[in-house]
Amino acid sequence: MTTQPAAPPIRVLIADDQMMVREGFSVLLNAMPGIEVVGEAVNGREAVSQVTALRPDVVLMDIRMPELNGIEATREIVAADADAKVLVLTTFDLDEYVYQALRAGASGFLLKDASARRLADGVRVVASGEALLAPTVTRRLITEFSRLASAPRTPALARVGDLTERETEVLVLIAQGLSNAEIAGHLVVAESTIKTHVSRILVKLGLRDRTQAAVFAYEARLVTPS
Repeated sequence: MTTQPAAPPIRVLIADDQMMVREGFSVLLNAMPGIEVVGEAVNGREAVSQVTALRPDVVLMDIRMPELNGIEATREIVAADADAKVLVLTTFDLDEYVYQALRAGASGFLLKDASARRLADGVRVVASGEALLAPTVTRRLITEFSRLASAPRTPALARVGDLTERETEVLVLIAQGLSNAEIAGHLVVAESTIKTHVSRILVKLGLRDRTQAAVFAYEARLVTPS
């Protein structure tokens, strides 16, 4: 009987201007199976260069850093079409800067006081290509700041017309935080069908992942903030 080779560890870069935060997260994550911290960055500019040099799978990105903040660093990493997924770190949940980072292409966010298990789970979720949308607080964040716009964003409205009726339905369910399996159960179709719909939605709307899709749905008023 042949033994399957072990999956390579998830490579993580930690970007935070506070040394204690970097060291603390590094110790916690390196103690977790299947995760390896490959580097640290003290500001956003260094984070961007480290992504190019180290090719991490996930970047834990602080929002408020000198030289280049986490929002702009996230935007540059996404624009460079890097494979790295960005997981934003913040000290409080209803943070407009976090919302801006999600719009810039971050795959989700975690509070800095998250437990070691929660931190590791978040890294695994975004590394797998999913978005960290499950916590109610994430949907509350999107709802709160998308509400601030007095009207739907015109580009968003125009692009909605490119979607089929079923794709629009799936997009709304994504924004409500449902997984592919949950959407499939809700619509009584195969999960593989939902994966196809999600892929087409992202391509048609020019979005990177489910988090951006959720933000888009709220800004286009496909989901009514409540």
